[in-house]
Amino acid sequence: MTLLRRLWIYQAERFPLLRTVPLLAVFSAASINVSALLAGRETPGIGAYLAGLALALILFFQLRAADEWKDREIDARYRPERPVPRGLVSLRLVLGIAAALVPVGGLIAWAAAPGLPWLLALAWAWLALMTAEFGVAAWLRARMVLYLVSHMAIMPLIDLLLTGIEWVGHGGPAPALWLFLALSFVNGCVLEIGRKTWAPEDERDGVESYSGLWGPRRAVTVWMGCVAAAAGLLALLGMAMGAGGLASVAIVGLGLCLLAGLRFRAAPASRAKLVDAASGLWVLVCYAAAGFLPLLNGGEA
Repeated sequence: MTLLRRLWIYQAERFPLLRTVPLLAVFSAASINVSALLAGRETPGIGAYLAGLALALILFFQLRAADEWKDREIDARYRPERPVPRGLVSLRLVLGIAAALVPVGGLIAWAAAPGLPWLLALAWAWLALMTAEFGVAAWLRARMVLYLVSHMAIMPLIDLLLTGIEWVGHGGPAPALWLFLALSFVNGCVLEIGRKTWAPEDERDGVESYSGLWGPRRAVTVWMGCVAAAAGLLALLGMAMGAGGLASVAIVGLGLCLLAGLRFRAAPASRAKLVDAASGLWVLVCYAAAGFLPLLNGGEA
């Protein structure tokens, strides 16, 4: 196969653009809108949103490349069907693409706002530490909660960058922006725990999961707690923006996620994909509601 064909197959399996681009478009646009709404400023022009989407795509691809590096030994031994261990593309090629995107991201950030590359550098610095697993890989992997917290810290850093497209050079961040950054951290935990909470028969030797660590019922209980925390932050964010409708979205979304979690807890084997699907839907609705519902209600400054 040609290189382009192999890269196309790789993206379909490990970074599916048809799904990733719309999701990151919502995520990045919501970040910019929330920053403006919290500060009482007008939303920026289309260029800001295009820059946000481009930076989000670059960073999330680099996260995928970092995962390929961190999991290379586990994948080679326990997940040989993945593109890199089966030889579809080389790890060197994936990492090379990620490295080549560094100057591209820097130029995009500088064009969006001259002070923005500093925030991008902060996200990259944390990504580099994550890739090296902070120099204590074995110790960290033996403590899954610390592993989760240290790796999900990248989410508010990415959101700080994306919101910075709006606030750098325009008066600084709104005081209540921390609510949105905290929401990004908790939603990262929702996604991470949700995608690694499996039915007992789906567990794989050598592959870490929260259901394997805690058992499926305890893992989904922790997941429901994270969704509840995210719902609370979403409601508080709505109060800060004067958008009371976000509380209703939070309550309804929390109720549906709790229902999904309880159904999984009652019968993990028959509802193996339910928690993962509910995680993705919750996060999508959460960002879409926070970033666009206040505008539909006339909340734009």
